[in-house]
Amino acid sequence: MAFRIKPNHRETENKTVRFPLKLIQRIEQAIKGKNVTFSGFVIQACEYALDNMEETPKEK
Repeated sequence: MAFRIKPNHRETENKTVRFPLKLIQRIEQAIKGKNVTFSGFVIQACEYALDNMEETPKEK
């Protein structure tokens, strides 16, 4: 399944996260002209990553 940007619509809590400048530029370019904020995009990208992450074996 491909990642698709959706409009913002959620309850939120503030967190401080530092991003590399080049990543910020890439995100801002990706959301340009779309109905989504920087934070909304990051939330969606994190959800997508978590939903599609390969499980690692549990340590014994």
